[in-house]
Amino acid sequence: MIYLQTERLVIRDHKPEDLETYFALFSNKQAMYYLRANIETIDDAKKDLNDNILSEINKDDRKKYYLHIEDRQSGAHIGNIGYTVLQTTPIGKIVGAGYFLYPEFWRKGYATEAFKEVIRFAFEDNDVFRIEAGCMKENTGSEKVMLKCGMIKEAEFKSCTWHDGQIKDRLSYRLLKSEWRG
Repeated sequence: MIYLQTERLVIRDHKPEDLETYFALFSNKQAMYYLRANIETIDDAKKDLNDNILSEINKDDRKKYYLHIEDRQSGAHIGNIGYTVLQTTPIGKIVGAGYFLYPEFWRKGYATEAFKEVIRFAFEDNDVFRIEAGCMKENTGSEKVMLKCGMIKEAEFKSCTWHDGQIKDRLSYRLLKSEWRG
């Protein structure tokens, strides 16, 4: 079980009792604006939580490291963060990362604080050597998190993603273990 702490946060593996907060986050249209999850009912959330998150926790070849973020003082659910193993190589894992917070926690440094700790965990404890992340160009808040965490812009893909009735640009960032300043 993964259990990480920062000054303000607990970042941990999900538990079955997280179902209601998991559903609340993934059904929050503002929080999930850039990721159209197919979670519309509590039953959808239960299936997704069980099949894609809880079933992975104890696997020897775990591929999904998506974690619950909560306030250390109050226990309030802030959002989810983590990564998926895209490839395992002889020199370590390549992972794709992401984070989703409730809007009331935006612009308070929570995503940056959580992502810095997940990056530390990935590089120090989980044999990761490359972290990839990206966002729509218009999602400046997400881009700022990546920059504050030391990620390096690799590409800007023009008119490559259909989203919300229009074609949009997408940004791609990376961080190698050798570039990371822990």
